[in-house]
Amino acid sequence: MTRLLTAHRALREGLVRPGVRARLRLWTSEPERGDVPGWVLVTVMTAGLVAALWLVAEPLLTDLFASSVSGVTGQ
Repeated sequence: MTRLLTAHRALREGLVRPGVRARLRLWTSEPERGDVPGWVLVTVMTAGLVAALWLVAEPLLTDLFASSVSGVTGQ
């Protein structure tokens, strides 16, 4: 954060060469990119939870579906 404030101050006061000034403007004006690693972690953890629940629930759901279909068809 201190480097960023120093870069802004140097640009404002004209203390840098023109080539460096252009690079500093690009560096200081870059928009915030967000919390990408956080969203990746949330996505991976959600996929893991879904996979774990699917392993537990699959036999139960299969039996429930089979009994429902056999109850409707009368077999």
